[in-house]
Amino acid sequence: MRFVQEPFSDENLAFFREMDKTKKTVILGIESSCDDTSAAVICNGLLLSNVTATQYVHEKYGGVVPEMASRAHEQNIIPVVHEAIAASGIDKNAIDAIAFTRGPGLMGSLLVGTSFAKGLSLSLGVPLIDVNHLQGHILAHFIDEPDTDTPHPKFPFLCLLVSGGNSQIVLVKAYNDMEIIGQTIDDAAGEAIDKCAKVMGLGYPGGPIIDKLARQGNPEAFVFSKPNIAGYNYSFSGLKTSFLYTLRDLTKENPCFIEEHKADLAASIEYSVVSILMKKLKKAAKDLGIKEIAIAGGVSANNGLRAACREAAAKYHWNLYIPKFSYTTDNAAMIAMAGYYKYLDRAFCDISLPPYSKVTFDR
Repeated sequence: MRFVQEPFSDENLAFFREMDKTKKTVILGIESSCDDTSAAVICNGLLLSNVTATQYVHEKYGGVVPEMASRAHEQNIIPVVHEAIAASGIDKNAIDAIAFTRGPGLMGSLLVGTSFAKGLSLSLGVPLIDVNHLQGHILAHFIDEPDTDTPHPKFPFLCLLVSGGNSQIVLVKAYNDMEIIGQTIDDAAGEAIDKCAKVMGLGYPGGPIIDKLARQGNPEAFVFSKPNIAGYNYSFSGLKTSFLYTLRDLTKENPCFIEEHKADLAASIEYSVVSILMKKLKKAAKDLGIKEIAIAGGVSANNGLRAACREAAAKYHWNLYIPKFSYTTDNAAMIAMAGYYKYLDRAFCDISLPPYSKVTFDR
C-alpha cells in the first residue's frame, strides 16, 4: 500500500477543507525525535489526549545517550500509543491518518517512531503524514483544548523558535508557508545554557536548573562577551567560551567561586542569552512591521525569556503568544496538530520515506 501526495487544485483544496469541517477528522500524532516518547489524538484541531513517557536514565550521563534513547523508545511506544488512543475516547478504527516526526532528531529515536507509524498505518489502512519537528513546535500555538478559549496568532507572525538544538526567527505566512529569516550560525541558545550548567556541575538537564537559580541571582553580576552578527542571525559559541574563561580565571583565585556565586552566574548567563535573542527578535519585528509575535521550543519555557517577551510586548504593542509549558517540550500534540493541517491539504507521504536527522526546516 502506497500513499503519495497528489497535486490538488485550489478549487479541490477548498472543497476538501469545507468537507472536513462537517466531519470528525481524527489524527494520531507520534513524536520520538529525542528522549521523550509521546502520542496524541486530535479531532478537528481539538486535543483529546497527549501522553508522554520521559526517559530519566540519561541524567547520570549528563546528556542524552542515543543508543539508550532508542531502546527506551522501543519499550515505551506501544503502551504510550495505546494509552493515548484509550484516553481520547475514540476507537482506533476512527483514526483518519497518522502523523509522525520524520526529523530532525536522533536517527535511532526517529527510526522507532517512524517504523511504528508505518506499521500502524498499514494495519489500519490509513495514510501517513510526515511532520517536521520544528514546524510542529510553531503550530503548537493552534492547538485547541476542551472548554478552553485559546487565542491563536494571526498570519503573518514572527516566531522565535529556541531549543537545545535550534535557535531561529521564523516568518510564518500561513500554516504551510514558513520562512527562516534568522538562525544560529553555530551553537543553539539551549545548548549554550546546558553547556554552561554542565561546566558549573549543576546536572542534567541544565536549562531548568539555570532557570531556577537565576530567579535568586543578580543578572548584572557578571558580563560575558556578546557576538556582533549581521542581520537576524545568532551566535552563541563566543558567549559559551567567555563564560568558560571567566570561570577558569576566577576559580584559580577562589576554588569555591562557583558554589559561592552559582545563582549570580546562572542569572548572568540567562540574561546574556535572552538579551541576544530579544535584540534580533525586536529588530525583525520592527523591520518587517509585524506585531504578531510568538515563541516556541524548549527554551520558551524559560521564565527570563518569557518575562523579556512580555516586557517587549508592552513596550512595542505586540500581540504576544506564549505556549503552555506542556507544549514547549517535545510532545505529540504539536505533531498531531501539524498533521491535521497537512491532512486538510491531502499532503500524505510515501511509506518508503526514511527519517532524517539533519537540522532542516523545509522538508
